[in-house]
Amino acid sequence: MRRKDREVTDIKQLLEIIDCCKVCRIAMQDKDGLYIVPLNFGYDYKDESLILYFHSAKEGRKITAIAENGEVCFEMDCEHRLIEADEACEYAYSFKSIIGNGSAVMVQDSEEKKKALSLLMLHQTGKEFAFNEKMAESVAVFKVRVTSFTGKYHK
Repeated sequence: MRRKDREVTDIKQLLEIIDCCKVCRIAMQDKDGLYIVPLNFGYDYKDESLILYFHSAKEGRKITAIAENGEVCFEMDCEHRLIEADEACEYAYSFKSIIGNGSAVMVQDSEEKKKALSLLMLHQTGKEFAFNEKMAESVAVFKVRVTSFTGKYHK
């Protein structure tokens, strides 16, 4: 990271940023080129391992791209605020962000799908929901096993 003064390295602070973000942009590549899509997400962090969970329609460009090449990058940001100044070049923008890389795979196991959907709803709403087999089977669920990520905070 070029601006080391803005880098967030403490895992607790990184997870606080993730908690604040509600949309994650996933970038992937398919036969038609680069593709990026904003998605709501949930996550699990255990044993120093971050997994992001997403739900989707069962077919479409995103699903096909993941099947062809699961390598993805992702970005999420939050707490946006314009910092005004007297001169145009002195304006700035405050934000927090996470950027990373990982491998996306479809979740096939019914129990893991239900867990993923529950984590997604918990992250988005702050409420716990249970999912049954019918609900889990009605959507596709994929996860990104994060291989690396960094955080940034511009105060």
